[in-house]
Amino acid sequence: MRFALLSDIHANLQALDACLAHARAQKAQRFVFLGDMVGYGADPGAVVDRIMLLTEEGAMAIKGNHDAMAINPPAEVKTVGDSSAAWTNRQLNTTQKDWITNLPLTLHDDSVLFVHASANEPHLWRYVYDQRAARASMDAAVQWPGVRYVFGGHVHFQTLYYRGAGDSLMHFTPQPGVAVPVPRHRQWLSTVGSVGQPRDGNIHAMYCIFDTDRAQLTFHRVPYDHYAAANAIRRIGLPEFFAARLEDGR
Repeated sequence: MRFALLSDIHANLQALDACLAHARAQKAQRFVFLGDMVGYGADPGAVVDRIMLLTEEGAMAIKGNHDAMAINPPAEVKTVGDSSAAWTNRQLNTTQKDWITNLPLTLHDDSVLFVHASANEPHLWRYVYDQRAARASMDAAVQWPGVRYVFGGHVHFQTLYYRGAGDSLMHFTPQPGVAVPVPRHRQWLSTVGSVGQPRDGNIHAMYCIFDTDRAQLTFHRVPYDHYAAANAIRRIGLPEFFAARLEDGR
């Protein structure tokens, strides 16, 4: 099976469509959406509709923190993410809200665990941003029988960790388009990056392909019309920071 793993779309319809087209060209057989479909971007309803339709065709989806906030916006705005939650809530119809509400926080498929943030108490949305956090997530994943791979998003970077000899944890920096062997006898954790809001100085969208038959993971960067996505944000009056971030990738 060739899974296309997409996370942190953040209502960026242009980036989502580009990644879906790229994944289909890579012969992806099943899409998996790892949360944060909305928040920050201009097209939450259209993005949710795209993903809802794909789930009817066999795709899988889980809930992220921004999805949860869009259903129950915080009463007090403390972060830039909070500032778009109430607006996003108003853009979603009842069907879309009900669908998001009923999404799980994790999905377990054979040897693979999908989670938006950390497998260590997924509802707390812990960031897996270093080896210590990766170890905590991998340790927590043992509660799901047979799991060898943990895939998530949340941090907006593409990373890969694995357990080496003597239970040591190793960090690997992936290169776009280069297949990485991920043999099942080891335990692996990857954050697949952000489709809709890259933050590493590269404006290109991120996603990855996991080939279970070959035990390979390939990280991709995909160009898209980021100016159109940024200008859509400006037209609807969301904070300029959200638009500028798409234009500089930070």
